Amino acid sequence: MSTTQSERLRELLEPLVTSQGLDLEEIAVDSVGRKRVLRVVVDSDTGADLDQIADVSRALSAKLDETDAMGAGEYTLEVGTPGAERSLTERRHYVRATDRLVKFQLHEGGELVARILAVDDDGLDLEVPGVKGRKATARRIAFGDIDKARVQVEFNRKANDNSDNTDMKEEEEA
Repeated sequence: MSTTQSERLRELLEPLVTSQGLDLEEIAVDSVGRKRVLRVVVDSDTGADLDQIADVSRALSAKLDETDAMGAGEYTLEVGTPGAERSLTERRHYVRATDRLVKFQLHEGGELVARILAVDDDGLDLEVPGVKGRKATARRIAFGDIDKARVQVEFNRKANDNSDNTDMKEEEEA
């Protein structure tokens, strides 16, 4: 998707998403054979349930139908939430990932897997899990020290399960 089209779609759709109490996280247009798929990813601090996804999907579909933002030809609109292993790129993403296990790529090199305990304007307070019976340790990391961060899927976590509504989709033909 061209930057211009992406910017136009964001300008058109973001106010509608915001009016539904959600954040517009991502827009992507992909070609699948002869058809195009417009994928819109939304989220909020409390997650998004299926009713919210359906409501925002209907609002976006109606807005797209009244404009030429997608040009001529058929396309499919998919609205969903970020996946379970979402990338963290904004401060609000880190806040939403509090209590989750995250894999960090650091500017200084190397990787760190740790649980986010707290987020402030400067960085993160983390708990680095102990290895081979050792106790977990605390660590502070500044946002500027992070190259990439991605939430990790945990299957065996016993305490404080913060599951979210990931990968929900509402599809509509445009």
